[in-house]
Formats: sequence, C-alpha cells, structure tokens
Amino acid sequence: MYLARIDGTLTSTTRHETLRGCQLLIGRRLDASGRAATEPIVLLDRMGARRGSTVVVSTDGAAVRQKLGNTAPARLQVVGIVDRVSLAPGEGGR
Repeated sequence: MYLARIDGTLTSTTRHETLRGCQLLIGRRLDASGRAATEPIVLLDRMGARRGSTVVVSTDGAAVRQKLGNTAPARLQVVGIVDRVSLAPGEGGR
C-alpha cells in the first residue's frame, strides 16, 4: 500500500465488463514529504475520490479480484480517502 494524489479521471468508451461501476482515476504516488514521486498511474475507485484527494492505494490484485471477479484486468485500487497525515518529528516534511 502507498499514498497517492488524484490528478484527474480517465474516460473510456469501452471497458472490461468487470469494471462497470468503477471510476478510473489518474494518480501519482507520493513520497514521504507529500510530493508526487512517480509517473501517473491508473487506479480503480469505488469510494468516490476527487481530484486533489490523497488516497490509500492497494497493490494487491487479489483484493480487486475478490470484489470484481477473477477476470478483472486490474491490480491498483483506492481503498481509502485520507483526511490527514501526521508524521513523527524527523519522519518527513508533511
């Protein structure tokens, strides 16, 4: 799991049947100081995250398959929307 910032949405005219009802979001993994650390990634969302939200991302494809079925062609999903991040002193700049 890791934190990511939502930068936008992805719209597709055709999608795998198991992904119906899921929103596709564009996010960026965050480093310990809260800065975007990687290239954009596509995330599945059923929680209602919005642009600018900080979210918890699960990388466990089994969790996606449990919710959407064994043929779901995805691995990364939003499993939480973060309200606040608190770090111990010296553990990052956020």
